[in-house]
Amino acid sequence: MSRRILPLAALTAATALTLTACGGEPAEPDDIKGAGASASAGAGDGAEEQDGGRPDLKLPGDVELAFESTPPSDSGHAAALTDAENYIRALAHGIVAQDPEDKAYQFYSEGSAAQYAKEQIQQWVDGEWTATGKDRYYRAETADVGKSKGVLVTMCRNQADYFGKNVKTGKVERTEESLKSYQKFSLLMRPAKSAGEHWVVQQIEVQGEVQECKG
Repeated sequence: MSRRILPLAALTAATALTLTACGGEPAEPDDIKGAGASASAGAGDGAEEQDGGRPDLKLPGDVELAFESTPPSDSGHAAALTDAENYIRALAHGIVAQDPEDKAYQFYSEGSAAQYAKEQIQQWVDGEWTATGKDRYYRAETADVGKSKGVLVTMCRNQADYFGKNVKTGKVERTEESLKSYQKFSLLMRPAKSAGEHWVVQQIEVQGEVQECKG
């Protein structure tokens, strides 16, 4: 759905809130199918370009990002939502590729949003973690930002079935579902300055333990 709001105060990247793949308190790691495989399997060595110059966002078979929202009727809002989702896919791509300089997130972001993505991926790399499981995004909404060409995209996240996997041992850090599983993303979008018809994330804010996203 789409709605109109007053101009936003500057969104700030919530660097203290990370895109950690945890649904709750840590449990004992378990072996899973595919454990021990290369962390970048299926992601390639960096993001290759597809038709139109867009990066390839292919992920390994054990990583699923599910976006469950209905596209807005407004074509601009629909395009902004699609590329907000692609930014999140690009984050996952950089994590499984173990590449903080991955071209995918750089294509779909700029400024603080690009820095946020780089820092998140670097944290996973430093911790020797990749991702596995299903990451759900739903209840997306879009809103015009004042008289600018910007669009604010918000969506809920449920990461209860999305886990960290050690890149060396293949062990999975499984967690139990809790309020920590639920987050709310706010992404400030604008049309890209470069050639090609796509949108980029300028700023991102992630709220943790969001009750309204539960259920």
